[in-house]
Amino acid sequence: MRRFAAALVGRRTRRRWIHLILGGALAMPYVFVGSTMAGPLLGESMMFGSFASQLLSFAFGLPLAAITALFPLTRPMSVAAVRALCQVPDASLADGPPRSRAARGRTVAWFTLHLGFGGVISGMTLGLVPFATFQILLPVFVGLGDSWLGLPENLQKPWVLAIGPVTGTLFLVALAGCVAGAGALLARWAPLLLGPTPADRLADAERRAADLAVRNRLARELHDSVGHALSAVTLQASAARKLLDRDPEFVREALAAIEETTRRTVGELDTVLGVLREGGERGSTAPAPTLGGDLAGLLDRTRAGGLRVDADIDPEVLRTSGSGYAEALPPMVSREGYRIVQEALSNALKHAGADTVVTLRVALDGSGLEIVAENPLPAAGPASTRPGGGHGLSGIADRARLLGGTAQAGPVGGPSDAAAPADGAATATAPTTWRLHVRLPLRGPA
Repeated sequence: MRRFAAALVGRRTRRRWIHLILGGALAMPYVFVGSTMAGPLLGESMMFGSFASQLLSFAFGLPLAAITALFPLTRPMSVAAVRALCQVPDASLADGPPRSRAARGRTVAWFTLHLGFGGVISGMTLGLVPFATFQILLPVFVGLGDSWLGLPENLQKPWVLAIGPVTGTLFLVALAGCVAGAGALLARWAPLLLGPTPADRLADAERRAADLAVRNRLARELHDSVGHALSAVTLQASAARKLLDRDPEFVREALAAIEETTRRTVGELDTVLGVLREGGERGSTAPAPTLGGDLAGLLDRTRAGGLRVDADIDPEVLRTSGSGYAEALPPMVSREGYRIVQEALSNALKHAGADTVVTLRVALDGSGLEIVAENPLPAAGPASTRPGGGHGLSGIADRARLLGGTAQAGPVGGPSDAAAPADGAATATAPTTWRLHVRLPLRGPA
């Protein structure tokens, strides 16, 4: 009994009742327009004069409502009302205007049903509630005296007074049942008529994939630029502190390198955060570093930190145009190549330490860019990655894969050995060198 009462007058039914009344209110302008056409056809001068006139006005008004439902904002407004009042799961409803003809057709069907059901329920509410209330209170009116009401004698008969409250209550129960049934039907049909179409689901999936790709790219940019800068600054400050009294000239160079590194890193950080800044002016951010325009400065700053870099750079790689990009390299390859070299030097700084000799070769042939970085392993073997880190090699592999290239990294026995796979598995029996070998095609998937 309690469940039956909750289904008729519970919170969910009351909210759906409001949704139906809203549909009736939206239907009224269309029904008024329909009545101007129904009246002359039936020869009635009074608006809504007969029940047939009301039905005909409704029949003329709903097609007009269906036409206006073609406007793009109809679905967002309908979805907002359903979410607020019908207790339909959010995931089953689509957001935004319909993108296809089928979605627009379903929106028209929903809007017409909402206004149709709402008009009927609103009319029943306006008619039945006062009538049922009068029947329930009829014995009270007769007991108080009917002179001011002018009740006919038929309503004062005992059997009428006995069944009046019963029939009034039944009318209210019937109205509540109609409301519950109509509200349940609309709630069931809402996901079918207002839910996402296959095109909507595909667009949402593409949008989520694009957002995830942007997040991954930003994470790589922050790891490579900020991580490299912090490693370089830490080693430069440590070396300057140790030689503060013995080699003031070196200290000045180290401080100048720290200043330049932090200045450039702030610019790169502003570039990355500019992507996240909503409404930000993208033109105000610094351009991304490239091999042609920024590799020489990267090598100078790294050497100032105490790492000895033996670099063999193809002159074509450093040849730049007025825009700052390498003419011989596509812009994407030049940017990603710079980040890969930066991460290789950063790994050498973190794991091999200062005073380590890093052999760097950046060569360009007719089909691709080759980057090879080698440094001696510490005496205790390959250094483990720091806690919470260890994303450098995976970032290099991701960059190479996105450009259609390959990346291999790991300990090897000597300069002539083949590089191990990027997961770090060694192939040499007595590894003495850590090698990173990356090849990026000049043309490939980006």
